[in-house]
Amino acid sequence: MKKYFLLFVLVLTSVIVKAQGDYNFSPFGVGFGVSTIRGYTNVAKQNNTLAGELNFTYNYSPYLPITLALEDGRLWGGSRVTDPSAREYENNYIALYLRVDLQLGQIIDYDGSRFNEAIKNVYFGGGIGFVDDNVQNQRTNLIPNDQYPVGTYTFPGTDKSINLAVPLRLGYEFKIYNEYDEPFIRIDLEYQHNIVFGEGLDGYDDPPSNFKNQHPDQYRDISVIFKYNFGTIRAFTKRIRGSGF
Repeated sequence: MKKYFLLFVLVLTSVIVKAQGDYNFSPFGVGFGVSTIRGYTNVAKQNNTLAGELNFTYNYSPYLPITLALEDGRLWGGSRVTDPSAREYENNYIALYLRVDLQLGQIIDYDGSRFNEAIKNVYFGGGIGFVDDNVQNQRTNLIPNDQYPVGTYTFPGTDKSINLAVPLRLGYEFKIYNEYDEPFIRIDLEYQHNIVFGEGLDGYDDPPSNFKNQHPDQYRDISVIFKYNFGTIRAFTKRIRGSGF
């Protein structure tokens, strides 16, 4: 009789632990990402290029990550051949962002609803950061006019600068669960639009009377980001994986 009682306790304990696993998550994450990027500066033509990032995340909850990301990329636009003013730039920049995302699973009840289960990992967010610009561009004019022969006019601006940036984000996260239904790998597909205060992305700071210059420099990321979660397990207030029906 004692053996059966012990077996019952072990089975019950296993069931309880498994059930609790549905609510558990790891508080930290590390990962990397790859992005296709494109500038929106005062140079008319922009090219699609690539950037990479390393990130560290603190999961306040399974649906409220706070991430510090270091991004290394190359922005490129204009053309010495086809641009009307023969302006061209290349910016090998480094950016550091602190961003917060709110996933819908934080604020909706998704257990028992297929639709809510499908949208619970949609997120939007924002943050703050800095962009360290390292620009190489066509600094002097290649097209002469009555006032400036070739090479006699210098486009105003600077090759190196650090500018404040605000990222605006929208994405979807795929969570991969372990045998205890805890999300331990996350894959994010996201769009991030970065408003950079200043004229440092392309290195040109021409007066609006000479060139169209009506907004701060900007660039966008379309990214795939991978994260691995770790740390002492914590419990959430509701089932993370959800039943789906």
